[in-house]
Amino acid sequence: MFIHQLADVSSEHIGNGTQIWQFAVVLKGAVVGQNCNICAHTLIEHDVVVGDRVTVKSGVFLWAGTNIGNDVFIGPNATFTNDVFPRSKQYPTEFIGVVVEDGASIGANATLLPGIRIGRGAMVGAGAVVTKDVQDWNVVAGNPAQVIRVLKQTE
Repeated sequence: MFIHQLADVSSEHIGNGTQIWQFAVVLKGAVVGQNCNICAHTLIEHDVVVGDRVTVKSGVFLWAGTNIGNDVFIGPNATFTNDVFPRSKQYPTEFIGVVVEDGASIGANATLLPGIRIGRGAMVGAGAVVTKDVQDWNVVAGNPAQVIRVLKQTE
């Protein structure tokens, strides 16, 4: 594995072949799988699970409760959320993260609301605002995100 000297990695659960670049923060307890690429200026909180062969581009923050499957691509500045009713200095008893299934792709600047599930092989277009679950192999785009195509499972 490679961890850049300017990264702050407190987790002991980093898989073989994973690269973590400068100014990335991975908190204690986070799990990052094998052969991942965690780009600069990212954050992975304490109970996040990231599968194998995942790319997390710059500007992505994976908040508590988030679970990322294998072979997932997360584009730059994609926004994950985990608090259904956020208020300053008022915290929920439980954070509700986003689940991204195996092989899904999240486009740049997409926003995913708390508790959303992105299905296996699904694609979220750049800038989409995802307000409800995305089914396996669906492509969504827009605000709010709508299905624009269904992929064949071989794509």
